[in-house]
Amino acid sequence: MCQCTKRLVKLSNKGRYAVRALFDIAFYNDGKPTQVKDIAERQGIPPRFLEQIFQDLKRANIVGSKRGPQGGYSLARRATDIRLGDVVRALEGPILLADKAEPGARRGKIGADGRGVTDAIFRDLSQRIEACFDAVTVADICSRAEELGIHRPRGQRYVYVI
Repeated sequence: MCQCTKRLVKLSNKGRYAVRALFDIAFYNDGKPTQVKDIAERQGIPPRFLEQIFQDLKRANIVGSKRGPQGGYSLARRATDIRLGDVVRALEGPILLADKAEPGARRGKIGADGRGVTDAIFRDLSQRIEACFDAVTVADICSRAEELGIHRPRGQRYVYVI
């Protein structure tokens, strides 16, 4: 395993916020419609930015939306079926450490400067990083939260006193 001291890839705020928002919907509301204001408050995400993120996630069929007082954003798929790689690709595109390969490089031709060799290594690393993101689901994040002792809210009980 590589023991790198510097970051090769930095996930943007948009990507990190998206993962936090999806975790919030799955963990605190079992994937059901959750209002942006509630997610923003719990996760410390600016609501207007969160709305933009949800639009991208909706286009990627990761979340759905429902209008009205019981509305909000919900998971479009089960939490076990939403991989972090799906989220990153939906918001930021493919994970690339190198420029896209030139047509000759794909056929195995390497220039005299050897750049094709390092580009091939970075493409391989990109695939490995992408596989790491694909190996983690929103459900895995919820399980980790439980392992860390974060409690899910219990169903609201209403007490009526007459």
